[in-house]
Amino acid sequence: MTTSVRQGRPSPPTLEMVAEVAGVSRATVSRVVNGSPKVSPEIVASVTKAINQLNYVPNRAARSLASRQTEAVALVVPEDMTRFFGDPYFAAVVQGITRRLDQSDYTLNLLVASSDPRHKTLRYLRSGNVDGALIISHHTGDDFVAELETTMPVVFGGRPSNADNLDAFFVDVDNMAGAATGTQRLIDIGRRRIGSISGAVDMPAGIDRLTGFERTLERAGLPADAVELADFTAAGGAAATRRLLERCPDVDGLFVASDLMATGAVDVLREFGRSVPGDVAIVGFDDSPAATSGPVPLTTVSQPSEEMGYAMADILLRRLAGDESMPHRTLMPTRLVLRESA
Repeated sequence: MTTSVRQGRPSPPTLEMVAEVAGVSRATVSRVVNGSPKVSPEIVASVTKAINQLNYVPNRAARSLASRQTEAVALVVPEDMTRFFGDPYFAAVVQGITRRLDQSDYTLNLLVASSDPRHKTLRYLRSGNVDGALIISHHTGDDFVAELETTMPVVFGGRPSNADNLDAFFVDVDNMAGAATGTQRLIDIGRRRIGSISGAVDMPAGIDRLTGFERTLERAGLPADAVELADFTAAGGAAATRRLLERCPDVDGLFVASDLMATGAVDVLREFGRSVPGDVAIVGFDDSPAATSGPVPLTTVSQPSEEMGYAMADILLRRLAGDESMPHRTLMPTRLVLRESA
């Protein structure tokens, strides 16, 4: 067996070298590498032994040309970098996605794109670089999402913003029910002037959590007018809380649509001389690390973010494998986690 040398170092083992060690043809090795069923178990064992002996790594590009598959999927996040890296929700979802992809041959391409006037993201995805896409944190104005679905299999994290898209595959929690649970907790502990810092209302999660809050107060015969809109960031939550306290200084309970925004709300309440939970009780949403990182551990509505990421990746991989039995809608449970803030 010959070994070529490049710049003083042995070059990586080739398909031909594996074939020589295994005593078979190059074509047979190629069939084994690509998972062809037309090879006997004995030959597969011999080739596999040679691959392990040589530490041969199959050429992904060559396999892609043969199979017309890239063995890569994209995670598309239509947000700016600051929010993506600053919100622990995204970290949990990505952890779940990678945990599932680690069980496969697929790799993950991350595309964080909040502003893409030249549609670079769409062009990249449609040019054959990936086999499918996972989309999280999408907004009403993200028109490229609809175009992408006509090109490749797509799975959404969260209900799609396009209500007419009945064929979409998505993984979500019942945000409306979760918000109702969090708001009811404030009512149950005796709060009667309850406000809310809502998430972005160009996102289904923001809309549903606000709706759950409003309906729960209406059923209890309490006013639901103490609401300020924010954007799921700590800074946005702080700014909205200032506006709310100036407009409704008698607020004694606060349902906040994310833990990260709730940390901003706690800081502002302390600035205003309000104690938590003495003067104002707070319930957040997510049960992310942000819920326990501040001066007051947050009571919060827990959603299984990592499991949601795992389920998204699992559904996409099964679709790519031709499994037509996957449900279009997967809803995961929420639960209330009690801590000091309420």
